[in-house]
Amino acid sequence: MHLHRGIKTAVAVASAAATLLLGTGGSASAVPSYPVPYTLAPGVLQEATAPGTPPPGSDDFSCKPSASHPEPVVLVHGLLADQTDNWPTVSPLLADAGYCVFSLTYGADNVPFPLNQTGGLIPMEQSAQQLSAFVDRVLAATGARKVDLVGHSEGATMPEYYVKFLGGAAKVDHYVGVAGVLHGTSVDGLAALNQIGVALTGQSVAALLGPVCASCGEFLTGSNFIRTLDAGGLAAPGVRYTMIATRYDELVQPYDSGFFPEATNITVQDQCPLDLSEHLSVITDPTTGADILNALDPAHPVPVPCQLVLPFLGE
Repeated sequence: MHLHRGIKTAVAVASAAATLLLGTGGSASAVPSYPVPYTLAPGVLQEATAPGTPPPGSDDFSCKPSASHPEPVVLVHGLLADQTDNWPTVSPLLADAGYCVFSLTYGADNVPFPLNQTGGLIPMEQSAQQLSAFVDRVLAATGARKVDLVGHSEGATMPEYYVKFLGGAAKVDHYVGVAGVLHGTSVDGLAALNQIGVALTGQSVAALLGPVCASCGEFLTGSNFIRTLDAGGLAAPGVRYTMIATRYDELVQPYDSGFFPEATNITVQDQCPLDLSEHLSVITDPTTGADILNALDPAHPVPVPCQLVLPFLGE
């Protein structure tokens, strides 16, 4: 779950206000070369100047996957984010590596202004249907049999519903999740407060937040959505999972809520103790970026860097 856009805007000004924004597009047959910033700033600045546009390297529907990277990659953003501000690092990183990259904004329907400028707010079951339609569009455009999914926060959580219940397992090869919430989050005791509220008043956190954020209550430990997702196990046949987490995640508690036995589970700090990334900066983290590349193409691993990464600010 992303923090409020105001925080992300402040991060942008503090960390890299002068970062240049670049265009989108690219083809796997003629590998592009995009600068890869390791901070959220460029995405936030792009959101301010060209809201709703694809991140650099994404959404060229004429892109045809190469033999070395036959699956196009679909990027799935987090709560209160969209395709523009969530992927300033991962989208150009993957495009530069020769992937056909696609991104969408989902879950911004049926909510009042200004919340309709953000994604992930509708029930995750409905967002999963939007993801399903987008994956079908990508497959039709590229001629690929399957896609790889890379998601952050809600984008590492909601797609599991698509994979398990909407036929996604037949269309997904790799599922890479960063800061996922597959087992729910307590968020400093909100899950317990939710249960107490239901017992005492019949009103849950989900009910209170529902008019503006129908998905918010679904993240909580013990919610109907989480129980449905976890029932019978998380691993879908034929899907290869890699789940990445940071110990300093302030919103996913416990931080390893996205881990499960059948996945390759990676904690950033096990690779780099200097890394102080939290829920936001983990998706622009150079260590995370290398982990994503290696998850998608384990036969050709890249070195995993270790350097100081600051909370919110990134590299």
